[in-house]
Parts: sequence; C-alpha cells; structure tokens
Amino acid sequence: MILIGQYDSPFVRRVGIALTIYDIAFEHRPWSTFSDAEKLAFYNPLMRVPTLVLDDGFVLIDSHLILDYLDSRVAPEKALAPGLEPDRHKVLKAVALSTGLSEKAVSLFYEMVLHEQRSPVWEARCRTQVGQVLAVLQAERAKVEGPFWFGNRISHADIALACALRHVAESMPQVVDLTAYPALAAHSAHYEGLAVFQNIQQPFIPPA
Repeated sequence: MILIGQYDSPFVRRVGIALTIYDIAFEHRPWSTFSDAEKLAFYNPLMRVPTLVLDDGFVLIDSHLILDYLDSRVAPEKALAPGLEPDRHKVLKAVALSTGLSEKAVSLFYEMVLHEQRSPVWEARCRTQVGQVLAVLQAERAKVEGPFWFGNRISHADIALACALRHVAESMPQVVDLTAYPALAAHSAHYEGLAVFQNIQQPFIPPA
C-alpha cells in the first residue's frame, strides 16, 4: 500500500496511525497538495489527501472511506470502531465532530492566509464554527475520565480528536488556545506522548 499526503494533515495522519496500529505495511509518500499536485493528480483527480493506493492498484480517497476499508481488514475485536450499535454511532459522531473541526480550521486558515481579499463574513462564520465545536468536544470529553473516550481501548474517536487538536493548535495558535479547554488539552497531551503518534507526525508546513 502507498499512503500519499503529509502528516501535518490531520486526515492523513489518522490514516497513518491506524495503519500502524493495525500493523499493515505501507509506503509513505509525503506529497503536498500544492507543490506535488501534478503527481497527486495521477492517482486522485481531486488532488486531495489522504490518497491510499492498494496493492492491486485500486485507489481509495477520503479518510472516512479509507478507514472503513482498513477496519474491514482486521478482526472485529481489533477494529478501531465498534461494530455494534449504539456504540458504533457514538464513536462515529465523535469522529465527525473532530474531523469537522479540522475541515473548518483548514477553511479558516485558507481564508486568513491564502486569499488576498478576505471575507469578514466567511471568516467570522468559520471562527464561530471552530469555537462551537471546541466547546462541544470539551463538554463531551470532560464527561469521561481516563485516556479512552469510549470503552477501554483506543478508538478512531481518540485518534481523530488528537489529530485535530494538534492541527488547530499548530496551524492557528492565534485563534485556538487549548489551555481554555482542559479536557481536550489533557487528551492531546496523552496521545501525543504515545510512540505511534510521535512516529506518525510532522510540524505544520503552511502551503506555498
């Protein structure tokens, strides 16, 4: 397998972490969606990451779909998402909130940095969305003590949240201060201290 994308993307990073936890061998190509767009387009016409090239050449795109495929490759008891309801959709909702935070942070970053003419209306909307989802995530995570948000072992919810928090803290420290969200800060500190998170990471590199 080939995983394409840089690990400063929370979406690429959570796929890399899942692959490692699942002990699935893969080659990592840290291509940029900007400077390596032409190479990326060969595999993914949307020129988005993560892009996962399977051993038979079939290409998967979108982190949710990629992880759904990877979950199917392991025994149910090892999968990072529960297979049964209602636990399954509790985890998936938490993942959706965390990845949604990452998506709005990317939109806000592009508006603030890449656009010559910034839209105050769009920027204010993104800031509001980022703040609201952080508040919800703080409230929900604070309900559960210990390192695992759901159950007694790591899940996609834990990974997605940690990756999102690292991304927003590094890409826009002037907007997000994790000290204002103690449960989220504690979650981030725990997971960033794990070997798999330290191995699958890179400092944020602004697009150019």
